This record gives sequence, structure tokens and C-alpha cells, in this order.
Amino acid sequence: MRVKIGMSSVPRELDLEVEEGDRVVSAFEEAVAESKSVLWITEQDGRRYGLVVDKIVFFEVEPDRDKRIGFSR
Repeated sequence: MRVKIGMSSVPRELDLEVEEGDRVVSAFEEAVAESKSVLWITEQDGRRYGLVVDKIVFFEVEPDRDKRIGFSR
């Protein structure tokens, strides 16, 4: 799944491919509830990102779609 994350003071969002987008959202909700300062996200290829929880502005979770070529959406 593709997850886009908006960060404050950063003009572009992070665009990550993760196994389960809902798990990332749940981890963020848990981090906020437990007042954690860093959220760790692992991409499908194994890269890990540490995000400062207080700087996250939004999450956008896109469902998996067929890979298409051309101008179709």
C-alpha cells in the first residue's frame, strides 16, 4: 500500500510503500496516545524512517491498485 505523510515545515509529503497502511495509522495513533516522540515506519524494501510525531500533519492511505501504464487513474 502507498502511504503519504505530510510533515509540518516540509513542502512535500513523504510517499512510502508499506505492507499494511492500516498498521502504520494504528502505530501513529498509539504513538500519540502514549506520548511517544518518534514513529518508526518500515517500507516494503526494508528501509526504516523515524518521524517526529509532533511534526506529522496528515496521513493519506491509498488502497492497492493494479499497476497501470499511461494516463488512466
